[in-house]
Amino acid sequence: MPDNKPKPDDRSDNVEKLQKMIHDTIENMEEAEDAMAFSNEQDQATIKAKNERRRDSIDSFREEIKDEYRAQHGEDQ
Repeated sequence: MPDNKPKPDDRSDNVEKLQKMIHDTIENMEEAEDAMAFSNEQDQATIKAKNERRRDSIDSFREEIKDEYRAQHGEDQ
């Protein structure tokens, strides 16, 4: 019978992963903004809306980084 125990929760590199996700998201935003120069009005509106969602994601990632910092340093929220 296979051992179905869950792996221990290793959160040691979560901050680094979240920072990379922020970096990648910012790069995607910049590339999308560059593409707007070659886009029609409808595509530009779509890009603007997507970048707004990306900004929201970045804010969420930053909050997660704060939570991870607190968890790793034993601080209450």
